[in-house]
Amino acid sequence: MSRADAARNRRSLLDAAAAELAEQGLEVSIARIAARAGVAKGTVFNHFPTKEDLIAEIFGDRVACLVTLGETLLEEVDPGSALLRFMTAGIELQANDRSFCQAAAAIPGSHPRVRAASERLAQTAETLTARARDAGMIRPDVTGHDIVLLLGAAAQAAAPLGNTMPDLWRRYLYLIFDGLRPECARELPVAAPTSDEFTAAVKTIPAKGAG
Repeated sequence: MSRADAARNRRSLLDAAAAELAEQGLEVSIARIAARAGVAKGTVFNHFPTKEDLIAEIFGDRVACLVTLGETLLEEVDPGSALLRFMTAGIELQANDRSFCQAAAAIPGSHPRVRAASERLAQTAETLTARARDAGMIRPDVTGHDIVLLLGAAAQAAAPLGNTMPDLWRRYLYLIFDGLRPECARELPVAAPTSDEFTAAVKTIPAKGAG
């Protein structure tokens, strides 16, 4: 098999796995994923030794897209607008992509692919946040780790009404973003997590039924 064929198979597997995960949940079988991708079951294991590795790759794949967007947004003239667009994309991903949420819940934070993706996301968020801080567009004590955690906060706040009000997360995004502005900011009672604390927390997040 050529390298191009292998890459196409891998891409097909990831797309099929993401679709099946979104439709069937964590209990979806490797055989079902292979059938949807149009490959043999053994081909799945040639690319991903375990189901957990496959699901971790889905998570990493989605995060990589968000990171790529964040890197592109570093070229934006308005740092505040760039940060808002990054947050919008991050929250929308969680609100609308069930496969991403399933993947995030299914694998432990100690998995190398998850850890690497999470660290790269935090670095990108910090770079965007630093630009907005330096421009005076957000309060000076906000960090990239704050931003990453707030992405989940907005998505989770809207989740109970997701089926009837699918865009409700946008309300909470803007409430959160307004809270980041420097006007009338008060001293926060607790410091932001450090890089070490954030990384340690990611490593200890347990899996929820990876199967």
